[in-house]
Amino acid sequence: MRLDLSQIPRTPGIYKFFSQNKIIYIGKAKDLKKRVSSYFGSSAKDRKTNKIKILTDKVETFSTETEAEALLLEQSLIKENLPRFNILLRDDKTYPYIHFSMDHQFPGISMKRSKHSVSENFFGPFVSAHAVKASIKDIQKIFKIRNCSINTFNNRSRPCIEHQMQRCSAPCVGAISTNDYSEDINLAKQYISSSSKKTRQVMFSQMQKFSDDQDFEKANEIKKRIASLDLLNQEQSINSSLISIDFFSYVSKYDKTGASILSVRDGKIRGTKTYYFNNDYSDETDDLFQSLFFSYYQNTFSFPKKIFLTFKLNNPNLIIEAMQIKFGLSLPILTRAPSGARQLIKLSKLNAVQIIENKTKVSDRYLHSISDLKNRLGLNQSNLTIEGYDISHLSGSNAVSSCVRFHEDGPNKKLYRAYNIPSELCGDDVGSLAYTLNRRVLSIQKRPLPNIILIDGGYLQLNAILNVFSSLNIKSPIILSIVKGSNRIRASETILSRDGVIEMPKDSSGFRLLQQVRDESHRFALQASRKKKLKELQHSELNLIEGVGPIIKKRLLKKFKNVKNIRNASAHELLSVKGVSKKLCARIQQGLK
Repeated sequence: MRLDLSQIPRTPGIYKFFSQNKIIYIGKAKDLKKRVSSYFGSSAKDRKTNKIKILTDKVETFSTETEAEALLLEQSLIKENLPRFNILLRDDKTYPYIHFSMDHQFPGISMKRSKHSVSENFFGPFVSAHAVKASIKDIQKIFKIRNCSINTFNNRSRPCIEHQMQRCSAPCVGAISTNDYSEDINLAKQYISSSSKKTRQVMFSQMQKFSDDQDFEKANEIKKRIASLDLLNQEQSINSSLISIDFFSYVSKYDKTGASILSVRDGKIRGTKTYYFNNDYSDETDDLFQSLFFSYYQNTFSFPKKIFLTFKLNNPNLIIEAMQIKFGLSLPILTRAPSGARQLIKLSKLNAVQIIENKTKVSDRYLHSISDLKNRLGLNQSNLTIEGYDISHLSGSNAVSSCVRFHEDGPNKKLYRAYNIPSELCGDDVGSLAYTLNRRVLSIQKRPLPNIILIDGGYLQLNAILNVFSSLNIKSPIILSIVKGSNRIRASETILSRDGVIEMPKDSSGFRLLQQVRDESHRFALQASRKKKLKELQHSELNLIEGVGPIIKKRLLKKFKNVKNIRNASAHELLSVKGVSKKLCARIQQGLK
């Protein structure tokens, strides 16, 4: 079965391979497109990869903002789904874990880097080394676990400064028994792998037991630890509301709708789901959410403690009542962001957008953007074309202007052009634009003018272009100019025409298309200017060599293509060029060292 991988994005994230509707493998990647495609290429595979390739009949992806987020999500989903082919992480990178050295009588705690969790004594992975170090410090404050090396442990004759700071119980000098230290280790592990509330309950039970046995010294010690844990929870209470919550997001784009549900349990991402609709449902928000809600929740076990929406409902009470009738539950549905949820909300929205990008063809996106632009400009031409112009120079030299062309299928790179600007106009952007458009208009017999000409600049640049058409007595197409906003913020940019400012929503696809044309013309102009500068530098190296004139230089470049190849050429190869003597060959090799 041949899978369609064309819509997989080039973003970090996780991918899931299915066989007969069952997940057989979950992986993470920095570039989803590159990684997933590598499984189904023609190159030789190991036995495991080849088996995955044969069995896979469906692929799902979920984007994240960073590779670290993808790893954390991958770990959560693997633990939840237990896919048959997931044994080890297959990555070259290592990630930070908390490690307990359980092979020692008094295990220590430390940070270790690994590609995967080697054993049950590894906890993680964590987002960063800083997060691991902070967690180790917290564990030491509460449970007083040692963090020294075995060599240091074996050679201590008195407690170290960690003990004086009440971060270690000093097992190195026999200040704690093996059994008591073992209990501390178990509590520390439980603290990492479960909620602090459960850890507190266990510690409270121990305190009560010691108190009942009239072992008040140990009871007081545990009381101090409970106080430390409570203080730590207060410091970290910013994320306490994210223990059990589902995030619902939807985005409408290109007349399509994408929805994303992100489930958090025990403070970790436990599940993700995306939906794609071939229509724009932005005006039917309530109906959309109701469909998502009853499709996603099938029983009471699947519900979180809270539900958060990144959008507002017209009638939120309706879904609350329906939930009460069907499930006997009454959960808060929030539209005001919970404390500490900013990154998760952003991630949920990102995937709602990404599912649309994945499912929509590039040509369909441009067609929608062109249609939106035509509607906003009151145009009815078919096959609308746009040309964007920009100027680039490097410190007043090597000035180049660019012309990029877009149509309903997107950029038409075959019709891109770069124009060299005369030296007397270098640094004069207005004059350079007028020069470029003058040359462009004079070539209309070979290349007809577009429907829209777009330039980067204000009224000065706009009037210069209008004057070119006026002076040549040629009817101009629509001339538009994008004016950069204050502090060059894209959302504050303005579109100008000969009739004044054109009001256009900044988030409309037509406005974004004009921005893309402007950005592409800028990129192409900058690229052409740099190439011109590089060519000048390359040629100038040959100009400095005595005996290399225009003819010899032309012959050398014709044979070797560039200066780098000339530099790497052997004496025999250089001597094969007509006009290069042994003496000149030596000069060339010396001059290009």
